[in-house]
Amino acid sequence: MSQVKVFGTDACEMTQDTREYLDRRGVLYDYIDIEADRAAAQWVRGQNGGKERTPTLDIAGKILVEPGDAQLEQVLRSKQILG
Repeated sequence: MSQVKVFGTDACEMTQDTREYLDRRGVLYDYIDIEADRAAAQWVRGQNGGKERTPTLDIAGKILVEPGDAQLEQVLRSKQILG
């Protein structure tokens, strides 16, 4: 398993934007489609006060919800995933 996990849906534009950002930066990640994985959907709801907010990311234990590129880059750098 990767240090970066992206929980989202294929229909979510923000999820797709986040995945494209990670792909451009060469960051390896696991994508979990919460529509296909009900346990993952429950985990996402647990992180978001009962709501399925996507994308929700787990970056080496740091949880981000619907992050923008700047926040995402900051956390990736702090976790030494980006140089």
